[in-house]
Amino acid sequence: MLLRLKNKEYLIVDEFKFKCSIGKKGLKSKKKEGDNCTPIGIFKIGKVYYRSDRIKKPETVLKTKKITKNMGWCDDPYNKKYNKEIVLDKKNKGEKLYRRDNIYDVLIVIEYNTKKIKPFKGSAIFIHLTKNYSPTEGCIALKKNDLLILLKIINKNSKIKIC
Repeated sequence: MLLRLKNKEYLIVDEFKFKCSIGKKGLKSKKKEGDNCTPIGIFKIGKVYYRSDRIKKPETVLKTKKITKNMGWCDDPYNKKYNKEIVLDKKNKGEKLYRRDNIYDVLIVIEYNTKKIKPFKGSAIFIHLTKNYSPTEGCIALKKNDLLILLKIINKNSKIKIC
């Protein structure tokens, strides 16, 4: 199953068309850490993270993991754990997954720069929640109901095509 990001405004999956937002500076094929762009390419879909204190476990065949208070995602290109889930502490700083706002109440990891990780190529590229479709720092954002529907229709072989 292929998810397609079409003309920067819609994520299309089979007959479903979801309005979405992307990075503040648009799409980019040579993404760099902190450039506020959404990477262009075809990527696998990874794990689903969710806040069990705010939503019930999403209906999906994908692997899921509860977000805990000290959970983060390493966005430091000098850290050996760059672009991986981390425990936030004095040594490890990064993107906090347990947030006051609701954008990470449920998220899907886009497998961008996650296998043969290259420092400075970009990290923490997710499909996450939005309330008002404001631009992201490089992720794709959907309304909660749309993201929950998306989780029901995709599977571990699904890929996302961003172009």
